Amino acid sequence: MAELILQIPAGGPLDDQLSDDPPATLAGDDVVVERGPTDSAGALEPPVAGQVVLSVPSPEALRRQANDLHQLIDGAGTSTEPIVVVVEAAEVLRDDELGAVAAAARRARRPVILRVIRDG
Repeated sequence: MAELILQIPAGGPLDDQLSDDPPATLAGDDVVVERGPTDSAGALEPPVAGQVVLSVPSPEALRRQANDLHQLIDGAGTSTEPIVVVVEAAEVLRDDELGAVAAAARRARRPVILRVIRDG
């Protein structure tokens, strides 16, 4: 079972990067990439469910806030809905940025979703 679900807008630069030159974190079975439809403004359509624990403007913040991210995911409780980390915009995801979320997701008691709302 995937420990981290990466939800991205379909058909943009981030989708191309993850297909053409994926970070090493995507090589394992514990991360699944879901490419979703976007609205007329290019934003990923809203999720059905989930508890947002952190929202950041760009993926660089995931690396800088890795300790906070671990604490927020660890402290999210035992609800049945997924834990959600939101990135407002990204053109690329680097291994250290994605790896910070994947490491926290491995310790989580429920699924973790990393949602990238729009291409950067």
